[in-house]
Amino acid sequence: MMSAEVISIGALLVMFVVGTVLPINLGILAFVATFAVGTASLGLTEDEIFEGFPAELFVTIVGVTYLFSVARRNGTIDWLVAAGVRLVRGKTALIPWVLFLVAALLTAFGTFTPAAVAILAPIGMNFAYRYKLNPLVVGMMVISGGHAGAFSPLAVSGALVLGLVDKTELHVSAVALFSASFLINLVLSILTYALLAKRPIPLAEGVTETPDDDLTVSGRPDWRQWLTLVCLVALVVGALGFHLEIGFLALAAGALLALVDMKRQERAVDGVSWSTLLLVAGMMTYIAMLEKAGVIEEISEHAAGLGAPLVVALLLCFTVAITSAFASSTAILTAIIPIAVPLLLSSHLSAAGLIAALAVSTTIVDTSPFSTNGALVLSNARGVDARRFYRQIIGYTGGIVALGPVVAWGALVLPWS
Repeated sequence: MMSAEVISIGALLVMFVVGTVLPINLGILAFVATFAVGTASLGLTEDEIFEGFPAELFVTIVGVTYLFSVARRNGTIDWLVAAGVRLVRGKTALIPWVLFLVAALLTAFGTFTPAAVAILAPIGMNFAYRYKLNPLVVGMMVISGGHAGAFSPLAVSGALVLGLVDKTELHVSAVALFSASFLINLVLSILTYALLAKRPIPLAEGVTETPDDDLTVSGRPDWRQWLTLVCLVALVVGALGFHLEIGFLALAAGALLALVDMKRQERAVDGVSWSTLLLVAGMMTYIAMLEKAGVIEEISEHAAGLGAPLVVALLLCFTVAITSAFASSTAILTAIIPIAVPLLLSSHLSAAGLIAALAVSTTIVDTSPFSTNGALVLSNARGVDARRFYRQIIGYTGGIVALGPVVAWGALVLPWS
């Protein structure tokens, strides 16, 4: 399997270099590599390869971007943006922090992080476009807010990690897990805001710094906007209260709104970010193929078998950070915690510290455009050069992958071991 590991990881690196240097969608390269590596090197059938296609993510991104494209065209988003600015008394610099706190509250009380980001990212990107805020800062702070609350005992990720630990001889405090995630994501957001808020925005060709259409929204919404607001509330209630698939709900809401306003919504489907969909679907299909073939698990096991416990802990943090940037964080968490348990039982490492560090390292990198959260930010950005913005997100994620595990390890593992 080791030669297959080398081939598959080598192909991934080649894809990154070619897709970054040359103007070709990385998703196309990923689909080609998936079939080439999967069939020739890993011995998978075409059906097994197709199983890795992220159908749920595909529907989510199509549905959310379509619905908010409809909402933009009937003026609802402009009305919401204006209302949000009135709420912060015109201090638009506070908008990223409001979004951070709202995302943290949503996830802390049980919303799955991608669902919270799917709801807030389109609104945040419209705020950024309208008020010349850096879209990278706004988008990354929405994601960090979602992660800040993601490990409360009521949250999906928090319940998952605590449930996995409860099946072992270890004990991890729910308060410690939640506090570690919240504080590290808060510090990350402070640094993001301080370092990047004033950076130039990667404007698309022909887009000026001030939107062409002035925002002169006042008074009450018209009937179309009221209906859109009702649909958005129904989307939130259905997704958060009844755990219904947010992509299908968004498509249904978008279709209803388009039917009652057909002339204005004729080209709403153009608002779907098809290039982003191709990019994300291709990469996630490739990573799913590696997971199915056991490559990801073998890499984790190799890391667990190296060196002193403290060194192994750091390697595990790096391993989950790198793999989670391209794969499901939930799947990585489910796989890595059982691998970490023997290490914790045979060493003096802090169980709470290492589990929290692994949880943070796994989720903090979900800013990647190959993850659901990063893809939602990328696909909903307005008025920016998509290729330059993609590179900015890649660079930002690369910095987190390089430094995040070290910070998590240094703050949560080293002092208590």
